[in-house]
Amino acid sequence: MFTTRPEIAGTFGAVASTHWIASQVGMAVLERGGNAFDAACAAGFTLQVVEPHLNGPGGDCPIILHSARLDRQMVICGQGPAPRAMTVAKLRDELGLDLVPGTGFLCAPVPGAFDAWMLMLRDHGTWRPREVLEFAIGYARHGAPMVPRVRATIETVRPLFEQAWPSSAALWLRGGGPEPGGLYANPALADTYERLVREAEAVGSDREAQIEAARDAWYRGFVAEAIDRFGRSFAALDTSGRRHHALLTAEDMAGWRATVEAPLAHDYRGHTVLKCGPWSQGPAMLQTLALLEGFDIAAMDPVGEEFVHTAVEAMKLAFADREAFYGDPAFVEVPMRALLSPGYTEARRRLIGEAASLEFRPGSPDGRTPRLPDYAAAARRAEEMAMAAGTGEPTLSRLGASGGDTCHVDVVDRWGNCVSATPSAGWLQSSPAIPGLGFCLGSRCQMFWLDESLPNGLAPGKRPRTTLSPSLVLREGRPWLSFGTPGGEQQDQWQPIMLMRMLDHGFGIQQAIDLPSFHSEHWISSFWPRGAKPGKVVIEGRFAAEVLAALQARGHRAETGGEWSEGRLTGVRREADGQILAGANPRGMQGYAVGR
Repeated sequence: MFTTRPEIAGTFGAVASTHWIASQVGMAVLERGGNAFDAACAAGFTLQVVEPHLNGPGGDCPIILHSARLDRQMVICGQGPAPRAMTVAKLRDELGLDLVPGTGFLCAPVPGAFDAWMLMLRDHGTWRPREVLEFAIGYARHGAPMVPRVRATIETVRPLFEQAWPSSAALWLRGGGPEPGGLYANPALADTYERLVREAEAVGSDREAQIEAARDAWYRGFVAEAIDRFGRSFAALDTSGRRHHALLTAEDMAGWRATVEAPLAHDYRGHTVLKCGPWSQGPAMLQTLALLEGFDIAAMDPVGEEFVHTAVEAMKLAFADREAFYGDPAFVEVPMRALLSPGYTEARRRLIGEAASLEFRPGSPDGRTPRLPDYAAAARRAEEMAMAAGTGEPTLSRLGASGGDTCHVDVVDRWGNCVSATPSAGWLQSSPAIPGLGFCLGSRCQMFWLDESLPNGLAPGKRPRTTLSPSLVLREGRPWLSFGTPGGEQQDQWQPIMLMRMLDHGFGIQQAIDLPSFHSEHWISSFWPRGAKPGKVVIEGRFAAEVLAALQARGHRAETGGEWSEGRLTGVRREADGQILAGANPRGMQGYAVGR
């Protein structure tokens, strides 16, 4: 089949990411003798500069990796928790909120990305902080080319910056703001990372000591102090329509470090798929694949209505269980073994029929009663927001919730090390820029419910159930495919679609990425205002018109999106003969794979 670009093939190494500069930075590290972990760190920090509307230094980053030296796979959890002062009583009872705001300070967890990258660098990399940060520092100091979407994002929040978030206006509206294709610098961020490097090197030449000093400077030093000072002194306008000071403090930051854990695993078509735990939505992909393994996917047209219908109906069941049972396992018992058990999966599979279901149907693993938010209320919120958007008069307080997204990077090196990382949050539009640091805080705590009885209910020190969801696949017990995508709720929809097209239909990475894709919005969104759109399915415009008609005939509330609007996947795989192959999404004209 025709592909938009060739699948990259080589034996030395490959990097695929959501931005061509980050991919090339990662490849430059490999060429200079660094390993996959060094390369992923350098690419990750670069993504903060070249895709500031999609991620930032104050965001989050889950990582799945394979260490060839240890012959082991592991997850690094770069998802920071809720601050200690963030309680249901504070937000609901004292402040009168029914949802955690989607922007501003109240939704900010402890920033997790920096420590996740540094922990991986310390334990598995070979480079020093200066070496992995020099690319990001250079682009922040001298400017990086801005894709048109950066400018478009800034325009949606320009009134908010000008009238309510002056520190963001000073950073992102300086000189008129970024011009598409032009260079735009972030000198404050360059200063931050240069100071970090200086403080790291002040402890001496030992690599690990430098990394520990950098972590301390971030979480116990000048970065944490600046965040604390700004959060106490400035009240940020947020989606509630009111101004609030931050709950996040320097003490919260000092008390947290990224952690390492074993990935969750489930077999599909003779391959082992690895995901992060139920503090993420990643297990929903494992549940989806478990359900679909009982269907003859290979016999279905990969761009036909039967394939779309069957996949969507399986996802509805998996994501209903996500809402009913997933949460930070340090706070809630998640019946993961039961949710993936053959008996439970078979019983759930029997719910998939010829017609679309418009119900929200969580199961009862081990006889447990699902604990759920109000689905009907979520559907009403989605309708109300759609009506408000149709008036053409969005309020200033809601402009900051105009949307954020995510980045992804995959790296495989010649030694067989693999990294799949999904950095996100801390978008330039998520909260006011912190003076002197050149970045803002994240907004992941908007994913909590203000109800302690729910699995994803808010509690101090608890991780919000993130949508960030990297993937690693083993073939015959060896790492085979590292892949992932931006997309929020869509991450664990587009990824199983890609994997099925590879394993069931025999497509390569680039072919599977280029094929038209789809997503559902049937379940409750993780993002403010936590809406749901029962039965909604969006298929890419390149699907045949007959597919849309057939889906609608089955009862799906299906509609067509743009011709290149679904899926922003990247992937790198390593075959048994040592050949490394990579591909990247052409949609948006910024993702690229490189290798040799």
